[in-house]
Amino acid sequence: MKLTEKHQEYWRRNLSLTAGLLAIWFVTTFVVSWFARELNEITLIGPLGFYMGAQGSLIIYVLIIWFYARHMNRLDKEYGVQEGEDD
Repeated sequence: MKLTEKHQEYWRRNLSLTAGLLAIWFVTTFVVSWFARELNEITLIGPLGFYMGAQGSLIIYVLIIWFYARHMNRLDKEYGVQEGEDD
C-alpha cells in the first residue's frame, strides 16, 4: 500500500515529535543519574541529584505524556485522522 504525501508528512511529524521527547526522556533518565554526585552540590529544596531522582524525573515524565497527547490530538485533527467524537 502506497502512502499519500499527506500520510508521509503526518508520520514524519509524528516521528520527529517522538524522537524529541525520547531525547528528553533519555537525558532525564540516564544523563541526570550519571551526574547525580555533581548535581548534589546544587541545592534547591535539597540536593538536586536526590530531588531529580525522587521527584523531578517523575514530573518530567508526566509532562512528556501530557505534551505528547496534546500535540498528537492537534496533529490528528489537522490531518483528519482523529478518533470519533463521543456524543
